[in-house]
Amino acid sequence: MSHPAFEEVLAPNQYFDRNFNIDAAKILPGEYYVTGRDMLLVTVLGSCVAACIRDPKTGIGGMNHFMLPEGGGDQHDMLSSSARYGSYAMEVLVNQLVKLGANRGRLEAKVFGGAAVLRGFTTVNVGEMNSEFVLDYLRTERIRVLAEDLKGLYPRKVYFWPGAGRVLVRKLKSVHNNTIIDREKDYGQRLKAAPIAGDVELFS
Repeated sequence: MSHPAFEEVLAPNQYFDRNFNIDAAKILPGEYYVTGRDMLLVTVLGSCVAACIRDPKTGIGGMNHFMLPEGGGDQHDMLSSSARYGSYAMEVLVNQLVKLGANRGRLEAKVFGGAAVLRGFTTVNVGEMNSEFVLDYLRTERIRVLAEDLKGLYPRKVYFWPGAGRVLVRKLKSVHNNTIIDREKDYGQRLKAAPIAGDVELFS
């Protein structure tokens, strides 16, 4: 049995984005969303990372939002608990894309996040760890990375149009509250307390 904190859940927050005049889904930490519809996927990233993955032929695409649990070992060691959770978060997204009709061999990715917003709150550079993991994972799985905007100091707001493959990134250089940091600290605490989820099968 997997623990709720370690389950990637389908993002429940859907709304109509008046700025872009399109249906949208907001992805929070530990969530993902996949679609074959013409819609917008939106997330705000601090030290977490998001992979925007799509099949360019079908237009099926999706986004996740995750971080590696702190203290879970070396993210480069795929048997460590940190890497196992990161792999799980990525595999859930890839699985759901394939189930929806994407071809695994055509998948391409754009990755974002990993800022040092939790510096002072953690003993390791969580953003750097997340950034290196997601690139290692995609390289290992032979999913082509078309673009990346990782690490740095500032949170990012990411807008992803899966059908077109377009991504808009806004650096949030002046954040007026601690919502991003508080949300990620809470997510990090839940990850620390939870056992690793079970294996996820990949469908090719």
